[in-house]
Amino acid sequence: MEVLVTGATGFIGTKLVDKLIGRGDTVTALVRTGQIPNPKVKVITGDLTYPDFDFVDDQYDVVYHLAAAWPGEKDKKLQRKVNYDGSVNLFSKIKDKARFFVYVSGLGIFGDQKGITIDENTNPNPNTDYAKVRLEAQKYLQDNCKQNGIPFSVVYLGDVYGDGGWFKSVMIDRLKKGSFKIPGFGKYYRSFVHVDDVVSALISIAEKNQTNQSFVLTDSNPVVFLEFVSFVCSKLGVKIPGTIPIFLAKAILGSDFVSLLTTSVKASNSKISKICNLAYPSYQEGISSVISEIKS
Repeated sequence: MEVLVTGATGFIGTKLVDKLIGRGDTVTALVRTGQIPNPKVKVITGDLTYPDFDFVDDQYDVVYHLAAAWPGEKDKKLQRKVNYDGSVNLFSKIKDKARFFVYVSGLGIFGDQKGITIDENTNPNPNTDYAKVRLEAQKYLQDNCKQNGIPFSVVYLGDVYGDGGWFKSVMIDRLKKGSFKIPGFGKYYRSFVHVDDVVSALISIAEKNQTNQSFVLTDSNPVVFLEFVSFVCSKLGVKIPGTIPIFLAKAILGSDFVSLLTTSVKASNSKISKICNLAYPSYQEGISSVISEIKS
């Protein structure tokens, strides 16, 4: 496949690019900053919020759009500039070059479903500014792909963990230092997914031509956040942390990030499981693997 990846130096993007190259695909990476050491990767340096750069005249079998500001970004204007304006600018660059567009979003766009298990038929109900902008960007891309005859699919990720990203910086590193606190009492459910399963699923969607679809991508085992943290602590060999009032957590980590984290989310992965075998069907297997990797 001829593939374009935005956010290619990010936690998921880095692993996706490596897996695609390992398969023999031709990969073009759009990066704002940083380097990609693999000489097989074509690199386009550019900031989607300032689209004063040119794509080469390649045609892409699939465009994976992962580039986004993270929910902990406290500057609402920057959130919108990256997550919405950046998506609009990207589309203007690839509307005559893409054969399939895959937008990678998150379960936050579903908001608080009051205990209902989320699947692809659940109506979005975002309850944070971050998720509202992400959904707005999705609708823009979906509508414009349709108008331009480009197949479009969206993937809603659960909380992605692995040796990197928020899981490493916000949780693991702070647990080791004893500075991590659980927002609220940790009694809310979360749906997690290992980064390797995210990469495998994204590739399966393109390989199996799963166009004009939506996919919820999590493991098979929603878990109360306190239990998840306790399991991580047992594998790290550190004490279970105390709690912090949600309003204080918001001041430290950002309102949207904490609101998203403390909203109870149970999700079903039955649809994605039909096209991709997850290597880590539960967080227990996945966390055990990640902690072993970190310790080694």
